Amino acid sequence: MSSVSAIRASVLIPIIAHMEKTGLQTDALLARHGIMRSQIANPYAMVPLTAYVSFFEEASRMSNSTNLGALLGTTVTPGDLGPTGVLFNISPTILDAMRRVTRYISAIQGATSNGLWQEGDDYVWSYQISSSKLWPRRQDSEFTLSVCCQLIRLGFSRTWRPQEVHFEHPAPRDTTILEKIFRAPLKFAQPSNRLIMAGPEAERSYRSEDPALVAVLEHHIAELAEKTNATESMRERVSTLISIHLGYRKITIAGMAADLGMAPRTLQRRLQEENTSLRDMVERHRRELAQKQLTGNVDKGRISESLGYADSTVFWRARQRWGRHDG
Repeated sequence: MSSVSAIRASVLIPIIAHMEKTGLQTDALLARHGIMRSQIANPYAMVPLTAYVSFFEEASRMSNSTNLGALLGTTVTPGDLGPTGVLFNISPTILDAMRRVTRYISAIQGATSNGLWQEGDDYVWSYQISSSKLWPRRQDSEFTLSVCCQLIRLGFSRTWRPQEVHFEHPAPRDTTILEKIFRAPLKFAQPSNRLIMAGPEAERSYRSEDPALVAVLEHHIAELAEKTNATESMRERVSTLISIHLGYRKITIAGMAADLGMAPRTLQRRLQEENTSLRDMVERHRRELAQKQLTGNVDKGRISESLGYADSTVFWRARQRWGRHDG
């Protein structure tokens, strides 16, 4: 995760092009969100993430397309993402491609949590903008997961489909278009946005790659990523892991320490030095997610499951505790 809240201007280009094809004027819309046309003339320029998210949401409303993000994702090509997209496209396996996305996503955007891990026979890729204050952000979530599916189908197999697709936002009234795009079961009001991928398909080798070309691309991407990355506190690193794993596997100090490559006691001490603890951070994260999902009228049983509670009774007790704390 990068702590710089910005995104490459290249991501905005297909959104703007689509709107202008439908006859919508974009200059005024860009200006309302503090984005100048000159900013996006350079695809390597950075645009504030807050401006991008709010612009994307309003673009969806103006174009009368609630599925704008997911639909635009199906039009993206590897070249649209610069060297990161090219590196994805020449990877020998889907797993290699997703590992590289996970490693180099900060070359495209900052302040983002993403991770890739194996769960049984499947692989899980998780994506989420780090700040809970950037909400709603449905268009970005559906766009990003749609782009990943599109790149996999272009670079590896036209018939590829994930095992499941998870979204952090509540379910829309009509999911027909999303089902056609993702070709997989959809789950909403989840702790994070996720693609669940079948292991054998992800590990299948499609091609040999040119090591020299890979080295050149990775060097260039690493330089881009370095420009957007900043030194992260231990709190930020743990927060990233919580957002990735919450509701999917039990969060423990031992598990977090293993992911971070340190001893549990060291992690506890580092968090104490930043005046927090894993328990407090998980509680805060659950509370923020619960508030968003309750606002979206999500079923309380589903909320408790997505937050990693044993049942709705435990969730109810947590809400009572939060209420007493506020009082």
